[in-house]
Amino acid sequence: MAAKTVKPKPPYPTDVSDEEWQFCRPYLELMTEEAPQREHSLRDVFNAVRYVVRAGCPWRMLPHDLPPWAIVYQQWQRWIKAGCLEAMAHDLRMLLRMLSDKNAQPSAVILDGRTMQSTPESGARAGYDGYKRKKGSKVHIAVDTLGHLLALKITAANEQERAQVGELAQKLQEVTGEKVE
Repeated sequence: MAAKTVKPKPPYPTDVSDEEWQFCRPYLELMTEEAPQREHSLRDVFNAVRYVVRAGCPWRMLPHDLPPWAIVYQQWQRWIKAGCLEAMAHDLRMLLRMLSDKNAQPSAVILDGRTMQSTPESGARAGYDGYKRKKGSKVHIAVDTLGHLLALKITAANEQERAQVGELAQKLQEVTGEKVE
């Protein structure tokens, strides 16, 4: 009987390209790729996280050709606790600003807020925004003049946006190294 050849799986649209992976990999390696407990490549795990984020599916509904959901979720939690994603976003923002002939750190920002409809997961955080007549959460956001995320805060919808400015301004100064005027 002839040996059956196995075709490599076609990539998902959410899979990182080789160039993207070269940028992301140093931020995500909390231990060496050859670590004895690693069963799945870090790239496959990262691709699975990107799949969940883009598809909006629950962790347990990951396709079977991706690493098991529990492993993906556990690694995702490690990356969050280690601040890997914030470091990656910070460096990418600086790089994109320099490519746009701007200073690496912004000196001006844009603050905005919006009310998001509540979901069962909102729990006690949900409030009622009387102005927009919505029950939910309010997202307070700060971006640079190119639209790159600098800081974010989520509160109940009944919280006033002007009350969040001080906390966002403090976070902005931390993120930009006191460069925002």
